Parts: sequence; structure tokens; C-alpha cells
Amino acid sequence: MACHGNNATPPSPAHAPGGESVDPRRVAERLSERFQNTGPGGSASAIDPRVREHIPAFDAPFYQAGLAGYSDAAMRLIARRHGCPLCVTEALLDRTLLAGGRGFAKADLGDLHDNVPGGADDAPLVCQIMGSDPREMAAAALKAVEQRARSDRDYRELAYAGRDEAFARDIAGSGIRLQEGEQRSDHGGDAPTAPTDDGFAAIDVNFACPVKKISRKARGGHWLAEPVGAVRILEAVREALPASVPVTVKLRRSFDDTPEMVEAFERVFAAAYGIGCAWVTVHGRTVEQKYIGPSRWDVLRDLCERHPDKLIFGSGDIWNVGDIFRMIGYCGVAGVSVARGCIGNPWIFRQARELLAGREPSPPSIVEQRAVLEQHFALLLRVNQGMRHAENATAKAMRKFGIRFASHHPQGESVRLKMIAVTTTQGWFDVLDEYYGIEAAS
Repeated sequence: MACHGNNATPPSPAHAPGGESVDPRRVAERLSERFQNTGPGGSASAIDPRVREHIPAFDAPFYQAGLAGYSDAAMRLIARRHGCPLCVTEALLDRTLLAGGRGFAKADLGDLHDNVPGGADDAPLVCQIMGSDPREMAAAALKAVEQRARSDRDYRELAYAGRDEAFARDIAGSGIRLQEGEQRSDHGGDAPTAPTDDGFAAIDVNFACPVKKISRKARGGHWLAEPVGAVRILEAVREALPASVPVTVKLRRSFDDTPEMVEAFERVFAAAYGIGCAWVTVHGRTVEQKYIGPSRWDVLRDLCERHPDKLIFGSGDIWNVGDIFRMIGYCGVAGVSVARGCIGNPWIFRQARELLAGREPSPPSIVEQRAVLEQHFALLLRVNQGMRHAENATAKAMRKFGIRFASHHPQGESVRLKMIAVTTTQGWFDVLDEYYGIEAAS
């Protein structure tokens, strides 16, 4: 399920009056001092310990957002190798998951083979879902967490059987729901088990994507204009999952800036925590804005000041490592979702780790850039395994990454133009040899 920003503005600063006075290095230093040795077993961490109560491996105050058309297993693994503590899938449509089609393939869970890292190396991984119906969303979330522990028919029955009955009765009384610690006995085969270490660590409900409204049904960010329906979805998803599986929510700061929509946001935001969601990530643009214009960090700051007891993550206009810590320092968020700013820039996560360790963030050398480009190609080729002409398809798919990687090269515009023209595997490696070879590195 795509959530595109084709009309997105180029990188520009967020709206944060007074934010220029925030020193990213000082913010990173304070985080390291405040949360030192607060992880499980006393392990070092730089994030609020309440976050790690939900996902123990989530040890730093930033993560890679779900990015439509980008955040497949290849991109996620590259990010993790550079210090990203947690990744989110792109938004998967509930009906796609329930249909047993490409929904799980798009999440790439367990789809890497042979000697290519997958499974536990792509963890913790959060599954982001989006849809229009509470029961469909609940069943899709359960299917994602259980990784098809039961038949596709069971999940569809949960979503669609007895449509005239109350949802709570279907969920609690049907026997389909996996209760905490319960062993199923109503179908053949082994009973479903709790999520494994290489499964999804949480379910994230997307109420932020500015997708087009279809058939009079809300999806994504449109739910912020229909708060009653949004709350029903959150209740259904939280009720359907074992208590050990965190549910999180992605919101925009409101559907638009009218008082009615601002109030609607507040209703959904408050309900999320009341229902038992672990945290909410708030993007600083409205749904109507899509990706145009600045993100309002001042609105996020006001939200955090009014709710100091809640775990709130921030999103919007994170273009470099300094922006991660500026947002934390300015807004008071527990952490930051890095989206477009990490496309072609996995080093943003390494640089964030370096700042937390009190070191100067280091830019990638030409040698490092080539190594990552080659690794990304190899990983994406594995993701595309089984496709016709997989190598050339991978080379074409890498163009969108290559043009972003080019921004780190001294001859960035020349590299970008050459990347755009790539259509074959040989063409891809020709660009690497020309611009990332020994001579370029020297």
C-alpha cells in the first residue's frame, strides 16, 4: 500500500521559532547522561526506559520510518548495520494482508535466503497497517503478529463472519482470538505461538498517510477527521492482540488547522493512550498539507508540554543528524522517526550513535559509499529473487536510492544524472567504477 509524497517539498527547515538555539551535541550529551545504564539488565541506553519495557532492543531515541516504495528488507538491513535500532514496514493495507497476497511479501519478513541476513537480523521490526474497518484491521494485525499460525480462512472469518454481530462479541467469544498464554484447540495442527524474536515486535496503526479517500471510506490520515471511527479501530486492534504485543499509532498533528479538526486530533490522541497504546508518533504536518510546506515543531512542543507523562515520538523535516537531536531538545519528544532524511543516507544513524557517544559525526568516505551501494544492491537482489530478469530489475530499482546516495559524493549532480540513466546491472556497476573507484577515492 503506497503512501506517496509526489509533490513533496525539497529538504527545508521545520517551523520551530527559537529552535536555532538548540545545540544537538548538548542534547545528545544530556540523553546519554540521563538514561545511562537503564536498559534491561543494566545495559547502556539513551532512550526513556519505558520504551524498552515494550521493545527491549529499542535502545536509542530514533528509528527508521515506514517509507512507501523504499523501506523493504534491503534498506532496513543497511540502516541497521549503521546503528538504526528499530525499523517500520511501509503501510500495509489490511485487506491485502487478509487476502494472503502480497501484503506479507511487501513486509519481507523472512524472505531473505541463503547467506543474506534476514529474520533475527531484521529485528526489531514493526508492522504498520492501514485500513477502513475495525474488524479487518484487528484480524490483519493478528495475522501479522502470528505470522500465519492459523489458516487464512480463520483470519478472514474473524474479519468477516457474522457481520451483523457486535465486534466485541466476535472477538471475545468466537475463540479465534489468541488470549495471553492461551493454547488453541479449535483447529487442527499446532497451536499458535507468541511472536518470535524474528517476527514483528509491534503493530503500528497508520492514521497519518494522506492517501486518497476511497468509496466513502476513510484510510490513513482521513481517520483524523472521523475520530469516533479511529477510536473504534484502535480498540479493535488492541483487543485482538496479546497484551505482550505493543500497539503504537502514527498521527499527523490534525487533518487541517480548523478548530474542529484540532479537537478531533486531541480525541484520537487521548484515546490511544487510554486504550493502552504504548506510544504515539506525531508528524508535524496536517493531512491536508501532505508533504508540502514546513513541519510545525512548535505544535509538537506544545503537545509534549501538555502531556509530560506520555511517550510521544516526533516526525517531520528530519534531514540530518542534527535535526534528530534538535527535535528532541526543542519539542521534548522521547524519540524521532526518520523518514525521507534517511533515504540514501544510512549514515545518519551512525552519526547519531557517534553524537550519543560524545564523538564528532563522521561523513561517509567514497570507499564507504561504494561498499554500502554494493551491499544494498546485493540485498535488494535477494529481495527480488524469483523475479524475471531480477538483476536488471534490481538495477532499475536502485536508481531511486542511487540518486539520493549521490548527494554525499563530491560530484553529486554528475553521479545523480548517471544513476537516473541506469537500466542494466552492467550500467549500475559502470557508474560505481567511474565515480566510486580507486581514483575517485584517492
